[in-house]
Amino acid sequence: MSKVKIITDSSIQITDEEIKKYNIGVVPLTIEIDGNTFTDGEDISREEFVREMDSSKELPKTSQPSIGTFMKVIDEVPEDYTDILSLNMTEAISGTINAARQISDMTDRNFEAIDTEFTDRALAFQVITAAKLAQEGKSVDEIKTAINNVRDHTYLYMGVTSIENILRGGRLSRFAGTLSTLLNLNLVLTLKNNSLDIAKRGRGRKTIEKYMKNVLAEITELKDDIQAIGISYVDNMDYVNELKEHLKQIVPDVPLLIRVTSPVIATHAGSGAFAIEFYTK
Repeated sequence: MSKVKIITDSSIQITDEEIKKYNIGVVPLTIEIDGNTFTDGEDISREEFVREMDSSKELPKTSQPSIGTFMKVIDEVPEDYTDILSLNMTEAISGTINAARQISDMTDRNFEAIDTEFTDRALAFQVITAAKLAQEGKSVDEIKTAINNVRDHTYLYMGVTSIENILRGGRLSRFAGTLSTLLNLNLVLTLKNNSLDIAKRGRGRKTIEKYMKNVLAEITELKDDIQAIGISYVDNMDYVNELKEHLKQIVPDVPLLIRVTSPVIATHAGSGAFAIEFYTK
């Protein structure tokens, strides 16, 4: 019988209760703020990070976990586990998946790294699905089939109110020439198939709010199939609270998690950013 351990990285949006309930291992990223180094989730909270970021002199730097950090989490997995699956954030944002893939050649455990093509709560949709199935004794192949289905039915929309961070971080480098002269631009970004793309651009917050009305209409159309929703934000709850109220009316019985996003997302998205993520059957 299979006994599979699920691990992930700290870009995930997941609660401590879920980590404990589903026995999930989390590999932390490293953060540097004005020369000071922190371990994500261990010696700096997400709220503390955002405060430090907003007052920092330079854009914080986030680093993928080292091989040693991955190995430390793997070494803590009891020997009676037949397999270890590492579900990691999209390579469109971080090289974490590449570090994870190197582990296969460095451990005698049955280890496999998977690029989920998402991050934040959208990553959690796959991780929690995998962990539930692992607890049921499902095989690696059965788990992979299930999470591929979740991935293919996941939607992620991000509102960015200041493009300075995302340009400086290089995550929209192919658009830099057309965007760099419009630093007061607002963007709506989508993440799909490992590609971070601009869905809408314009001056003023109304650009994002108008697009999000379309997203709410999409949720209304899909409401009977939606399994869970997440809203993550950096440091502004005003519009997030509006979205929350709309969702309570549209899908009152669908699980909804609202939390501050991870340092890696906050760093690249910048102050005022938020994302809404959901998946369907």
